[in-house]
This record gives sequence, structure tokens and C-alpha cells, in this order.
Amino acid sequence: MFVADGVFYAELNEFFQRELAAEGYSGCEVRVTPACTEIIIRANHTQDILGVKGRRIRELTSLVQKRFNFPDGTVELYAEKVAARGLSAVSQCESLKFKLLQGLAVRRAAYSVVRYVMESGAKGCEVIVSGKLRAARAKAMKFSEGFMLHSGNPAKEFIDSAVRHVEMKQGVLGIKVKIMLDHDPTGRVGPKNPLPDVITILDNDGKDEVSVDAPVSESKIAAEPAAPAADAAGAPEAAAAPTEAF
Repeated sequence: MFVADGVFYAELNEFFQRELAAEGYSGCEVRVTPACTEIIIRANHTQDILGVKGRRIRELTSLVQKRFNFPDGTVELYAEKVAARGLSAVSQCESLKFKLLQGLAVRRAAYSVVRYVMESGAKGCEVIVSGKLRAARAKAMKFSEGFMLHSGNPAKEFIDSAVRHVEMKQGVLGIKVKIMLDHDPTGRVGPKNPLPDVITILDNDGKDEVSVDAPVSESKIAAEPAAPAADAAGAPEAAAAPTEAF
């Protein structure tokens, strides 16, 4: 059952990638209810997915229904706009793909994506383009900025990544976009839980704080106790010790 669900999602995702690439497709979500199966398509241009009077979305629904043998009226497609386009790795990967297909230089296209991601509030971004870029010899170029995790459980929670293949005239290029999301307590544009190594210093409303107006020097060496000074004028003379007579 789990394998069948995975194959269904993978084929559906690939179909939407090919069909809705120009509309800024950024992924889909499948919700199975007792009445019907709901498929939410996330994209940048939702109006183009809906089409004139909903014609395009009905065509996509009919294609999905016939391909996967859904009974009539048991599958519904919805279009949802991406909340933060700059923090979606799939959106930026598709954007970079179209920039390269239009003939823009690799370095300029990659740096424009990195700059847009960082301006959107990401903690870090990394773009890798590999293949036959200029010369006949294939190579890889990496463009990165900010803070990026590569291992551990936080890398699974905070890193959003996407991979696409660009069919250029000189060959196929591979592009990979990784975005390091920032902590968001609401969970809308980032994980709710903070990084495990983040230390938060709580404020006690200034109860223990003492205002210092001038530099203060404090000696950490303990002072030796001073010997008691003998008062020669007022102290009585010591009595002589009695001598024994022989």
C-alpha cells in the first residue's frame, strides 16, 4: 500500500512538473478523504492553472482521473499560491532553469537566484550547476551565501532542496538549489523548533543590573589582616615575672 502511494505521488509530481513548469509549479499535496481524493497544486501563478472559467483545472482533473482510474467525482484538484516564493527551493530551481533556457549566463542567473533567496529572509543559500557549461569539458560551479548545514537532523528540518535537469543545446545541465530556512515560531515560513545549539538569554527586567557610570577596578587578591598597633602612651607596662628565691 505504501509503495503504491509512493509510486502514485511520484508519477503525479512528474506529470505536474512537465505540464505546469511555465506556471511556476512548486509541488503538490495529496489528501485522501472518505468522500474523495483532494490534490492541492502549489504554484506561483495559480490563475494560469485555473484557466479561463476554470477550463484548465478541469482538463487536468480529467487527465488525472483517467490515468489513475478514479471513479467520476472522486478526485478534485485545487490550486494554491506559494506563500513565500523566495523560500521555496522548487520555485527557485524552476526559475533558474528558465533563465538558463533563455540564454542567460550561468554565473549571472545563479547569483540572481542567490540574491533573491537571501533577500526573502533565508539564513543561507547554495546553488550548484554542473555539466558542459562553456567548454567541452564538463565541470561544476557552486554559488553559496550565508549559513548552511550539511549533516545531522537539523539539516533535514531546516534545508529545502530541489534538483532539476536542463536540456541545453550543448547537453544536459544539472542544477541543485538548497535553502537554509530560518526559525519561525508560527511554522509558516520555517520550522517551529529552533536549532539545537541556539542559546537564549532570558531578561530578568533589570532586577540584578547595577548601572556603572565610571570605570571600576576591583582587586581579586585577599588582603592580609593588619597587626594591631600598640599604643605606647596609654598601654600599661608589663609586670615583671616573679623570681624564685633559692
